[in-house]
Amino acid sequence: MDMPNSHLPTGLRRVTVYASSSNALAPHYYDAAGRLGSVLGQAGLDIVYGGGGVGLMRAMADEALAAGAHVHGVIPAFLNTTERGHKNLSQMEVVDDMRERKHRMLLNSGAVISLPGGSGTFEEVFEALTLKRLGQFLGPIVLVNTHHYFDRMVDFLQHSVHEGFMSDMHLDMWSVVDEPEQVLEAMSTAKEWSADALNHASVSKTGILLVEGRESDEA
Repeated sequence: MDMPNSHLPTGLRRVTVYASSSNALAPHYYDAAGRLGSVLGQAGLDIVYGGGGVGLMRAMADEALAAGAHVHGVIPAFLNTTERGHKNLSQMEVVDDMRERKHRMLLNSGAVISLPGGSGTFEEVFEALTLKRLGQFLGPIVLVNTHHYFDRMVDFLQHSVHEGFMSDMHLDMWSVVDEPEQVLEAMSTAKEWSADALNHASVSKTGILLVEGRESDEA
């Protein structure tokens, strides 16, 4: 069944997907990853991901390709064996290291979608959140919460706000969906973000923010 494009944010053409490379997961994780690939492919979106030919990465990429998506993988040379780079992608880009991989995956992307994953996926998600907090990445960030996988991470982020390490406005940096079929609507309804977020990156009870090494009145 084709997914309607009416749920897509205006101008969105390319999305970044983070996902696990594990082959030791319960079946529902692979099922959800494949469904996400189908949803994005049927919506006509280009996809960039970590390039792996194993785990949730492969499940997502295979179904996206089957749905006609242009799927671009980015993988460091040293991982091309470990993660067995996918052999049938629309485009495979081999880079020098993990830092370049993360940079290339976000470059020109209009949104981030994360499937469940381990420490590497966590790092990617938190880097995207940090860039958004600093106004360097402005697109939606959507967590696909298969089998409640991200519940504790979301609780931790909310705890960070409660303890004053982030502000209430930072709760709008991400959204959470239970099913891959809800991702398009979540991206469309995500709160608009701007580069002005930098002016609110720090949190202060006094209303004074430290921004780029100077004090500034909070807007």
